Amino acid sequence: MITLRHSRIALVSLSLLAVGGCMDEQLGGAKHLQPLSYATLQELEDKGMRKEDPLVVRIYKEESTLEVWKPGKDGRFALFKTYDICKWSGELGPKRKEGDRQAPEGFYTVAPGQMNPNSSYYLSFNIGYPNAYDKALGRTGTHLMVHGACSSAGCYAMTDETIAEVYALARDSFRGGQREFQVQAYPFRMTPANMARHAGNPNMPFWKTLKEGSDHFEVTGVPPKVGVCGSDYVFNAKPANPNQKLIANARCPQLDVPDTIEVAVAAKKMRDETAFQVALAELKMQEQQSSARSNVIMTASLEEQGDAANTSDAKADEVLGKQVAEAETPAETKPAESDFALTGNPALADADAGNGSSVATAFSGVWGKLVGITGGLRSLGNVKGNEAAAEPDPDADPITTGTVPTPAKAADDKSASIDSGLEDGLPRLTPATAFVPILVNENPFAVFDYFEEVDGVSVPADLASHERTKAPRR
Repeated sequence: MITLRHSRIALVSLSLLAVGGCMDEQLGGAKHLQPLSYATLQELEDKGMRKEDPLVVRIYKEESTLEVWKPGKDGRFALFKTYDICKWSGELGPKRKEGDRQAPEGFYTVAPGQMNPNSSYYLSFNIGYPNAYDKALGRTGTHLMVHGACSSAGCYAMTDETIAEVYALARDSFRGGQREFQVQAYPFRMTPANMARHAGNPNMPFWKTLKEGSDHFEVTGVPPKVGVCGSDYVFNAKPANPNQKLIANARCPQLDVPDTIEVAVAAKKMRDETAFQVALAELKMQEQQSSARSNVIMTASLEEQGDAANTSDAKADEVLGKQVAEAETPAETKPAESDFALTGNPALADADAGNGSSVATAFSGVWGKLVGITGGLRSLGNVKGNEAAAEPDPDADPITTGTVPTPAKAADDKSASIDSGLEDGLPRLTPATAFVPILVNENPFAVFDYFEEVDGVSVPADLASHERTKAPRR
């Protein structure tokens, strides 16, 4: 009996061992337990990463990519690998309700219980939609996944081979002690250029919030602590009062963000805002250029239509010629006569000819006008006003020609001019007086350095008509 009993025990033990071996073989062949390939393990080692280390998943809709980030030797998360998403549902923007076939955007967490080894789409994990933010806004939906089979109805779909590697990386991170990993789902890479390109999208306020979370991650090198209050995301923030909590659909309390993080994020935001404005200006310029090209194409089309209708070629050339002249040829202006020639300065001449230096061109134009005015003053300048000067052109531009006409004096006008006597010890000015300088040694500007006293008051010499009584002072 003892021998028989021992025999039965031994048989049961052998049976269990046999079953256990089959189970190991069966589990070893299961798709969700397939180990990472040698190439992937080697890539991790080359980047100073380990398969057991935590990970972060970042998804970009517009680029149709999924990134896996893991910490490097310095502890900061860095990009490990980028995978293609073969299909995602909907359009750019968040998911709002059940059945809208829209893939979610936002910050989500995945725990081991959300990993599905028995998925109908090879392998999958539930990203955790709706989160506290979505619920605060009344958004609905269930079973939003990242999965295989390359077919999507509101999810992010990948090939079976790709989801197998991503799934294995997440599984090994859980084995290494990570309790949950973060999924950051974005409409596109949150660059200033992309933000400018989509500046008119109604989802932009929401995307700016997502960008803030992205900035926190990129500045700190670790996944941001995501909270929700006031129906909005907050990052790396906690209530200043430790007795208060963040409530998703309640007003945010006073929040405290570590100074180092707050300063670093603010600096990045400032740099990105500058780049955003530059990108926005470039896009507007491109739109204007595109509009101009469209007008040219339309003109050519009209010309072709005119030919088809046996329109006179001469008439078409005349019409088109006028359009081109009005659109492309600036109005001709009479050059101002001046003592300054642009050809005398080769550097400025070259810049103006090639439109290379607007500053130099502008300076040369201003200087030319200044010298032109000086020449005009030289012809006008005499102590008795404009009587000896050439008759001015009533339509002339006083800025470019330097000619300032003197208004005619009525017969009954008793106001003083330069030649009139003093009244109350001071002369009265006519409108032309301010523009008619006194030439001193052929220098039209020397007059502004001379003064004289009239009844103890120092006045400019060009305002007096009697003989100077004192030496000029500077």
